[in-house]
Amino acid sequence: MRRSRLAAYVSSLLLAAGIALTGATTAQASQLAATGGYVALGDSYSSGVGAGSYISSSGDCKRSTKAHPYLWAAAHSPSSFDFTACSGARTGDVLANQLTPLSTATALVSVSVGGNDAGFADVMTTCVLQSDSSCLSRIATARAYVDSTLPGKLDSVYTAIRTKAPNARVVVIGYPRFYKLGTTCLGLSETKRKAINEAADYLDTAIARRAAGYGFAFGDVRTGFTGHEICSGDSWLHSLNWLNVGESYHPTAGGQSGGYLSALNSAA
Repeated sequence: MRRSRLAAYVSSLLLAAGIALTGATTAQASQLAATGGYVALGDSYSSGVGAGSYISSSGDCKRSTKAHPYLWAAAHSPSSFDFTACSGARTGDVLANQLTPLSTATALVSVSVGGNDAGFADVMTTCVLQSDSSCLSRIATARAYVDSTLPGKLDSVYTAIRTKAPNARVVVIGYPRFYKLGTTCLGLSETKRKAINEAADYLDTAIARRAAGYGFAFGDVRTGFTGHEICSGDSWLHSLNWLNVGESYHPTAGGQSGGYLSALNSAA
């Protein structure tokens, strides 16, 4: 009798655990299904510059069918999908040109923005072409901007998203560290590479802090890109390409699927 009761007790525990796990899995799947619409906003890291397979109608925005928003929509079939992210976009561009599809029916929003506001392209140009000291000086200027001005600009974007899509889960996606350190690598000095990585961390921290203030999720891509930085031997990022400068320092198709899509899946 005692053994029978014990078996029944264990069976009930296993059944309860199974129900709990099934419920959690179902809830997660339901959440990822985005029964409403999905709107993808942001800059070139969202549009998919560097991934190739650009949608011809997107023109200079260079939206790619290999970008993480397109891949997510293909996998989860939201009721609608609006892909308005655009290469070169700053916070003001998102506000002026990308928010029209947002509505009370929007269930999921993803956005990456802030790098262009902080002068990422100019930082990289300075660090590639000039001395270590010039690189560090330009990064210091960018960090000062991140402290003084960027938070207010992010607030404007996040407030507009929340106002226009009050029912949406919003995932703010960050930027990767660009270089593997401590290894022989042609190109930039270790000093420059380390400073660029630290600047990426600084920017991500600022963005994540503002996102948290709105209750938005932060999709941190840095873990996914670990081991796949430039100089790693298995890079998911384009290094400097003089034949196609616009793709330099952007994720490859592998970076979009392995790094960015994974971060969106985890946070959505």
